[in-house]
Amino acid sequence: MQKKHREFNIPLKPKPYVMAHRGNNVLYPENTLIAFKQAIKEGADIIETDLHLTKDDQFVCIHDATVDRTTNGTGAIADMTLAELKSLSASYGRAEHQDQTIPTLEEFLAIIPQESLIALELKTDRFLEEEVNKRLVALLEKYHIVDRTMVIGFSEARLLAVKAVDSRILTGFITMSKEEPKTNADFMGTAYPVLFLKPWYIYRAKKIVPFFCPLDPDPVKRLWFYRLMKADCVLADNPGEVIAKIKTMKPWSQK
Repeated sequence: MQKKHREFNIPLKPKPYVMAHRGNNVLYPENTLIAFKQAIKEGADIIETDLHLTKDDQFVCIHDATVDRTTNGTGAIADMTLAELKSLSASYGRAEHQDQTIPTLEEFLAIIPQESLIALELKTDRFLEEEVNKRLVALLEKYHIVDRTMVIGFSEARLLAVKAVDSRILTGFITMSKEEPKTNADFMGTAYPVLFLKPWYIYRAKKIVPFFCPLDPDPVKRLWFYRLMKADCVLADNPGEVIAKIKTMKPWSQK
């Protein structure tokens, strides 16, 4: 029997959806509240962020396992408390944004509009732990956003561990592989060079899942190709620029 999927849809909003990659990380430091707010202001449909856990088990929005690249500190996220992380500047070297700190997941959820979807990339095997996932779902419940949440990542085991706690949460498997598309998740995202090497890839993937997003954070020059392939979503480091370009194109549903 073919697996049934719940659609990850925004009522009355035509595709493609634009997913803000770590907020607008061209204009502002990645994965900061100011970057997320800019992406929301520009009209991004899905706000994406990355999740790690601190030493004291707090969910925080940061891509790397260490703070070295994006803050003025050094060390592993898992070895630092939330208070220690909050003492750092997450300006990513931008002097005008020294006041930005690493957001907690709760701070992120508090600014998400009711019409927006979110994608949470699970960056650690802590998300294999049932107790961690129960706390994650409880936080999503608090902000009434469970049915607008997709957990994504390169580890299907992490995704399925979250879904085992609450089946309403959808899963998105992301991959760099050139192999035949294969997943037990609800959606897929694949590195864009693979799609140019194998133009049939999206068609094959959409026989497995109903929602596909090329992994291409700077897609403006390739939007024509994603329209041709009828991608459901496009990733964007600069969502405002991508949204403006899509508005100049013919509808993606047009043959």
